[in-house]
Amino acid sequence: MSETDSAVSGVAQRYATALFDLAIDGGATDAVEADAVRFEGLVAESADLARVVRSPVFTADDQLKAVSAVLAAAGIDGLFANVVKLAARNRRLSAVPDIIKGYRQLVAVHRGEVTADVVSAEPLADAHAAELKAALSAMTGKTVVLDASVDPSLIGGLIVRLGSRMIDTSIKSKLNALKIALKEVG
Repeated sequence: MSETDSAVSGVAQRYATALFDLAIDGGATDAVEADAVRFEGLVAESADLARVVRSPVFTADDQLKAVSAVLAAAGIDGLFANVVKLAARNRRLSAVPDIIKGYRQLVAVHRGEVTADVVSAEPLADAHAAELKAALSAMTGKTVVLDASVDPSLIGGLIVRLGSRMIDTSIKSKLNALKIALKEVG
């Protein structure tokens, strides 16, 4: 099973693949990605829109009317808008976040990029992020895009997930390893 398949459901992956194929054919991969990012932002900003997207309580017509109005107001049209409307008509609107994720994964593969999930105790400074990107790029031979998040419970260090590999240099994991070693001794 590929990394893309495991991260996105079958239905969402089929929509994402169709969207990607159409975007490639139309030379619109960047435009579709920009529309997807804008739509994600709208869903994140509006609790009402998020409820419409995620809740099965709304009818297909209600979902279609709501997302059509939002897409028109945001100036989002073309391929991405058509896929969102199709998902609404087919009662698959809740799959749109995964469709976007799957589409981004396909675009990244097409561009020769890999995404590294980086969790740190504090936000990464720009210089540290650049150094980490350079090191991971040298390791993979591909362009690396960082998806950074913060988890103060790590105390210090990083956890980097790149595909099936994980590098854990966090103080939390080192303390846990020490705790286990001390239990074995005494």
